[in-house]
Amino acid sequence: MDAKTKRGARVRRHVRVRKKISGTAERPRLAVYRSNRHIYAQLIDDAQATTLASASDRDVKGDTKTEAAKAVGELLAERAKQAGIERVIFDRGGRLYHGRVAAVADGAREKGLLI
Repeated sequence: MDAKTKRGARVRRHVRVRKKISGTAERPRLAVYRSNRHIYAQLIDDAQATTLASASDRDVKGDTKTEAAKAVGELLAERAKQAGIERVIFDRGGRLYHGRVAAVADGAREKGLLI
C-alpha cells in the first residue's frame, strides 16, 4: 500500500474506510469498483463473506459512462429488492464521491434503495 502512487493512495483510503464500515445480511455493503472503462457494484454481506447481488455496465446500456453507471445503480436496486434488501451501506472504494461513483448511488436511490 504505497501512497506514492495514485493506486496506492486509493487503496489506503479504501482500507481506512473499511475499518469503519462492514456489511451485514440486513444492511449489506454496496461496494463500487470503477475502472477506466467499466463500473461494477456488489451488495456484500461481510459477516458471511458472500455477495448477495451484483450488477455491472456490461448488463445495461448507456450513451455515456455516467449514464451507464446510473443504470447499474438502478439494476442493482431492483436485484436487491428481489433479494429482500432495502437498506445498504455505501462503500465508494476509496474514490471521490462524484461522477460515476455518485451516479451509481443516485440510480440506486431512485429505485428505492435506502443508502
